Amino acid sequence: MSTGSSTDSSIGFDPAVLIQTHQSGVWRYLRVLGCDRALADDLTQETFLNVLQVPFRDYSAAATAAYLRRTAHNLFVTAMRRAKQVTAVEHLEELDRDWTNWARSDNGESLLESLKECLQHLGERARWALEMRFQRRMPRAQIAEGLKMTEHGAKNLMQRAKQQLRECIRGKM
Repeated sequence: MSTGSSTDSSIGFDPAVLIQTHQSGVWRYLRVLGCDRALADDLTQETFLNVLQVPFRDYSAAATAAYLRRTAHNLFVTAMRRAKQVTAVEHLEELDRDWTNWARSDNGESLLESLKECLQHLGERARWALEMRFQRRMPRAQIAEGLKMTEHGAKNLMQRAKQQLRECIRGKM
């Protein structure tokens, strides 16, 4: 990829700094939208490639982050359409506003640390259930079987655990 030096100086920003500053935030935002890890990696890279291929002016960190999120969102929607998967993120403006509040200026680092701390306060069984569901992507029936409980019990356990996490994170943020 070539970014001509005359273009770089005329738009007043360093692409390396742009990427370093916003890459983790774009990736995490894509994950919030429901993007899997591998696709989030690809779309994050594509987001920056798209931005660097057109004239771009870095007005402020907040405006740049919003522009990058919108670009990433559009790429995600396009990827889902190509894969013939329908992914609708309802209330996108609300999600974007919440992301801005939660991610703050550190691209979600403090949120991630809060989540890790709050996970430690959950019971072992609840942590295991959430890990099976969200890291291993196991269906509820398998989770229930692994925890030797009913499927309904596994659902309730995960709902309670997610609510505890929400409350804990809100308290920390």
